[in-house]
This record gives sequence, structure tokens and C-alpha cells, in this order.
Amino acid sequence: MNAIPSVDLKDFVSGDSQRKEKFINEIGTAFEDIGFVALSGHFLSDKLVEELYSEIKKFFNLPQEIKDTYEIDGIGGQRGYTSFGKEHAKGKKEGDLKEFWHFGQYVEDDPKLEAEYPQNVSVNELLNFNIVGKETFKMLEKTAKYVLRALALHLNLDEFYFDKWIKNGNSILRPIHYPPITQEPKNAVRAAAHGDINLITLLMGAHGKGLQVKNHNGDWVDAIARPDQLMINVGDMLSRLTNNTLKSTIHQVVNPPKELWGTSRYSIPFFMHPISEMPLNCLDNCIDEKHPKGFSDITAGEYLNERLIELGLIKG
Repeated sequence: MNAIPSVDLKDFVSGDSQRKEKFINEIGTAFEDIGFVALSGHFLSDKLVEELYSEIKKFFNLPQEIKDTYEIDGIGGQRGYTSFGKEHAKGKKEGDLKEFWHFGQYVEDDPKLEAEYPQNVSVNELLNFNIVGKETFKMLEKTAKYVLRALALHLNLDEFYFDKWIKNGNSILRPIHYPPITQEPKNAVRAAAHGDINLITLLMGAHGKGLQVKNHNGDWVDAIARPDQLMINVGDMLSRLTNNTLKSTIHQVVNPPKELWGTSRYSIPFFMHPISEMPLNCLDNCIDEKHPKGFSDITAGEYLNERLIELGLIKG
């Protein structure tokens, strides 16, 4: 696999059974082979995408002392601002060369979860930032729901298997700013090699070189989407649930060539998480003699907690 396959969500929602089957096969095969696809036909309008980029650039251009007021202690960076170099990949000491913001779930009809999740943080200086962030979160969540329905069918599960687990899930929308590089980084890259924690990730902004995916042969492949596409990949939770039938692929964001060091890069991943009670126990139909059960039983909440400790975002 030396290229990221392209799929069109319009095939799945077309009402045409052949097109629906085609999408299920294409995305299922891609996620078994390389764990990434470039997806068009999602629910984000061009206008919403344009507005979001405009708002996040305004936020990251605010004076540092204003941004710092939105960095909230004690919640492991789950909401609001995380300043430059704070997060590092599992097993790495060096912080990634990025700053970012977190929009979290907008809980509906569930006071228990509303109390469990940290509140979203509003930026007082940019009222539209909060409105556009929420709308983007909702549209990416809707897109992710249909992708998971297709994957459920690929795995011979009920089409709506994931629906109850992802409603009000602990999902995160993360606008990231990789600032211009001003001096030779010491062992640090914009985002060191890592696998994502969650079920699936939907990435906006993979339109130029930088994002790389490791294929089965251990080669790094450039992952570049068209402007109208989202890059979607399998996270560790889904890999674990499917006993590694669907692959959570290691990926990284490398530093640009020296002549482009003076440029910023923006990317906006949406990390689709389930509610914490979801069991990630390997599915029975993903276990056989050739593929014995590879993971111990755990819930999504327990697994997330383990990983946040490894990333240095919360203390053990």
C-alpha cells in the first residue's frame, strides 16, 4: 500500500444497495490494509470549513497572555487551550511542536454525563469561534456515525451497533497550530509517531505534505487529501475491539523542508470517542484459531485513562 485509498460517503447514504455495499467493501478493506482513507461526501459545507479556519487562525494569533487564560488546570487538557510543547507522544520526552484547542461533547438529555465531562470553554474575544466550533463538532460527529455504521456492517454486526455507544461520547475536536520553526529542533517534530487512542479520527487539513502513515512494510507514506476530503483513520480502541482486524496505523507529522520553516501549519482532527462504559472486549467474530484473542477486557474509560497517563496529560 503506497497510497491512501479514496472513498465517497455519498455511496453509503445514496439509498442504492449496490453503492452502499461498494462503500462498505472499500472502507473495510482499506482499514484492514493500511488503516486510513480519504473521504469525500461528508457533512461539512465549504462555508463552514472556511469559517472554522478563519476563526482558529484568529484565536492562535491572539496575544500569548490571552491564550494562556484559557489553559485550564486539573483537567488534563480536555477542554480549552494547551500551550506549545506541552504534549508528547507515548515513549517520547520531547514535546511536540504545536499548540492546540479542545472543543468537547455538547451533551444532550444526560445530566450524569453532563456532570462527568468538563464544560466547554468559551473564548470571550471571539464569539463566532465558539459557534463555528460547535457546528463543526456536530457535523464531524454525524459523519463519523455513518462511517461506523459502514464498519459495523463490514464486521457482520448490526448496522447500528455503535450508535448507542457514541451518542454523547467523549469526543474531541482539536484545532492544532504548528507555528513557524525558528531554530533547529532538538529531536522534536510537529507530531511524533503515534497511534490515536479513540475509535476513529476524522482529520481536516491534510492538504499538503507533512502527515505520514507507516504501511505494513514499515515505509512512511505521504497522506495527502484533496481540499474537499477528510482523512479518516482507525484508532486503538477500534483496533482493540476488532482484535486488530481493523488496523490502527502509526502516523506522524514531520517538519517541513528548511525553506518552509517560516510557515504555520493548521490541522483539525476530530477524535471520535464512545461513552466510557463501552466495553472494548474483542468481538467474538474477530477471534478464531488463526487470530487468537490479543487483548484483555477493558472499558473505553479505563483505556483512555491509561493512555492519558502515558502521554503525560494526567498524573497516575
